[in-house]
Amino acid sequence: MYALSEFVIDFSDVPLNPFGTRDEQKLEAALIVGTLYSPEVVELLKDPVERTTWIDSLAVAAAAYAKYKAGKPVSKIAEEVGRSEHTIRAHIQGKTKAGKLIISTYEKLKAGTLRVAVPFVSGAPQVEAKTSELERKVQELTREKESLLAKVSELEKEVENLRRQLEACREESGKLSRVVEAVKSRLQALEEIKQLLSELA
Repeated sequence: MYALSEFVIDFSDVPLNPFGTRDEQKLEAALIVGTLYSPEVVELLKDPVERTTWIDSLAVAAAAYAKYKAGKPVSKIAEEVGRSEHTIRAHIQGKTKAGKLIISTYEKLKAGTLRVAVPFVSGAPQVEAKTSELERKVQELTREKESLLAKVSELEKEVENLRRQLEACREESGKLSRVVEAVKSRLQALEEIKQLLSELA
């Protein structure tokens, strides 16, 4: 049995005054999505002739407004968006239809009243099959991760063991060096004694 469900998009972490490119992109995306799913725009997009133009205008207006809220000057926004300064001003001042819609979405976002619910059908065979496949992949990845962690643990133990062996070798090497030095010292003393004996003979 199929059931109509909906997925509500969370806009709680969208920055109202972006700082940096990533924040700009998050605000821009929220403005586009929030506007595209508004009842007014849904009606406008039903016209196949105007659909492409509307989507392009909304995308430009959203990008311009997000950059404007980031504190960028109009000249910089125009350069980055690829539109004239006149067009950018018209959008961010709400003098265009697209600009008005984007600003309206921003105000809803600011007030915390922006809600976008995307409907989808749950219980459909293809959805259930995809879900099962994803769950299986997650399980496989989990097992693979656990296996890799076990191998890492084993390697860490081997490395620690080798480290101890290396320290032991260094210690033995130090002892050997001291023995060699002692032998050299005694050989030198022996040579000196032999020299004295030869002089006394």
